[in-house]
Amino acid sequence: MSPGPVTRAAGRRGARLRLPLGWAAVDVRVERVGPEVGLALRQRVLRPHQTIDELRSTSDDLPTTANYAAYAGTEVVCTASVRREDPSWPAGDGPAWRLRGMATADGWRSRGIGAMVLDAVVQYVAAQGGGLLWCSARVPAVPFYRRAGFVTRGEEWVDPMIGPHIAMERTVEASAPAEA
Repeated sequence: MSPGPVTRAAGRRGARLRLPLGWAAVDVRVERVGPEVGLALRQRVLRPHQTIDELRSTSDDLPTTANYAAYAGTEVVCTASVRREDPSWPAGDGPAWRLRGMATADGWRSRGIGAMVLDAVVQYVAAQGGGLLWCSARVPAVPFYRRAGFVTRGEEWVDPMIGPHIAMERTVEASAPAEA
């Protein structure tokens, strides 16, 4: 007997995903959160050589910055942040948005949770008028970003503390304004 289907639904508090976990189903929800919520996961998964204080950024509290977390119960299992920031290459005429700190906890990867969080980021950028969404992707994550419509830009480089990276980008169209 299989543990059951994976289902998605949109709810009042954000996207939801029902995942089989062993023989019990677990609800996963994505919410916009404050900048502090994802720091511990980000530190554990992406930058264990840094302290949580070192992960904080002066742009965390800007009104154009948005942070998202996926929760399984009360546990944060995925996180990402997006902020207005130009890439090091010409971004064109529209706004540029940088995706940062995308991290999924061990044991929760390859279940669609990262895609849900990235969808929330894309929807936020679209609601802000769209533009270029870019990131410095870890090379092993390139297939994930490609599935989400990103393309590579430039050559790989190696960060001595965290490994090989490559810039990736995609265009996000503005969403239609909500009707009153």
